[in-house]
Amino acid sequence: MRAVIQRVLRSSVEIDGRIVSEIGKGLLVLLAVEDADTDEDIEWLAGKIARLRIFSDPQGLMNLSVQDVAGDVLVVSQFTLYASTKKGNRPSFIKASKPDFAVPMYEKFMKKLSEELGKPVKSGEFGAYMLVSLINDGPVTIIIDSKIKE
Repeated sequence: MRAVIQRVLRSSVEIDGRIVSEIGKGLLVLLAVEDADTDEDIEWLAGKIARLRIFSDPQGLMNLSVQDVAGDVLVVSQFTLYASTKKGNRPSFIKASKPDFAVPMYEKFMKKLSEELGKPVKSGEFGAYMLVSLINDGPVTIIIDSKIKE
């Protein structure tokens, strides 16, 4: 699994002219699934995101997690995170899982992250054309790949 995590002041997802999800202070997580992903990837990545200390403490140091600041999380599926631009100028998305595998993994990830946080996680709509809005706080943007674990 590959995720782009953005610390936000607010974020929302719009589909067909209507807001389907929105959060205030917290994390926007763009998530991609590949066929090699397993439940172990879900467990590791959900735990990492829930405990990632990227919010400022009173001294201005990034020492607090989204849980510590009572923030919300919005997860949006984004298969393009597995784009390969190795050959030519048109990206290949062959590493991204097809919906029959990706949807159940995405849903399991959402459930696990919700368990880790102790509260519901908001989401976009898998496979839909979405307009994602955000105010990136910092900006702070972190990229995590469950296969690399760094």
